[in-house]
Amino acid sequence: MSVREKSVRTFEADVAESGGYLYATDERLSCRYANGRVDQAVLGFSQPAGKRVIDIGCGDGVYTLKLLEAGASEVLGIDAGRESIEAARRRCEGFPNARFDVVDIYDLALDGEPFDVAVVRLMLHHLYDPALAVERICRMAREVVLVDPNGYNPILKVIEKVSPYHVEHEEKSFAPRSLDRWFERAGGQVLEREYLGLVPMFSPDWLAAICKRVEPLVEALPGLRAVGCAQYAQRVRTSLA
Repeated sequence: MSVREKSVRTFEADVAESGGYLYATDERLSCRYANGRVDQAVLGFSQPAGKRVIDIGCGDGVYTLKLLEAGASEVLGIDAGRESIEAARRRCEGFPNARFDVVDIYDLALDGEPFDVAVVRLMLHHLYDPALAVERICRMAREVVLVDPNGYNPILKVIEKVSPYHVEHEEKSFAPRSLDRWFERAGGQVLEREYLGLVPMFSPDWLAAICKRVEPLVEALPGLRAVGCAQYAQRVRTSLA
């Protein structure tokens, strides 16, 4: 584990207390809406059926399971947290084509053939050296699908400063132009990008329902989606392709 990423210990405490990450396992309407929209983006960009996938920052395995259920031929899930990896193994034990390992992202190194796709879902914004992490990620697969909080969203920037949950988990969203630049410096080419999502995690049902109703409109308007959407997604071709 990187010395600076203290959020790993916070996530480990979440798993020890509730068996998984709060935002991934909470059944309230807002979490189901928000997670479902990210599922759609990840699966749409990665098209995992028949592919070898590395799930970087797999956490408790909730999202890894989505890749397996979508038909990935092989999935390697990695995370810096041992409790998280054990939870992921339990959650995906019915899939013999899934394996998990405790790995610090900064120590990533390819052992054998590149994966078809690396999925990096809502993980990068917890890191203190995201540019180095991107460089390591691009060594692992022919394509990378990344979804991270939209650093252009002003409400999100405020929440990161005042929400105890966000502070404890060291959340610090990055501008999409920075994400693009880090991948390009690592030899990647951004093939697709998308602003998506409007429903806040852990919000009341009435607010979640309103946000979900207007979400397609916000996503469709170029100026509004860049500052209003909750996440930014991109599909990147690496130099291994």
